[in-house]
Amino acid sequence: MKRVLDEDLIYEILSAVEEIPEGCVATYGQIARLIGREKNARLVGRVLSMSEFYGKYPCHRVVNHAGRLAPGWVEQADFLREEGVSLKDENHVDLKKFQWED
Repeated sequence: MKRVLDEDLIYEILSAVEEIPEGCVATYGQIARLIGREKNARLVGRVLSMSEFYGKYPCHRVVNHAGRLAPGWVEQADFLREEGVSLKDENHVDLKKFQWED
């Protein structure tokens, strides 16, 4: 049985993502911590995977704890490069250089 997500929670996550400055990235766990749900990084990923239904948000600025880009989203690297974020390899951002200090 799939659980329905609360719209307030969805917008809380998307509002936190909206705060990430251009040229920086945040992790799913970092966003979860910002909204007071530090153990819900996967929930953040789930919400971001359907963010297109809620408006335009800079979801391309969110990566996993190791800086890995979202699997299957080939445009993410291009969006980040356009903002000045370089990649360590084809799938990872250097978090030491580009992670947002929230």
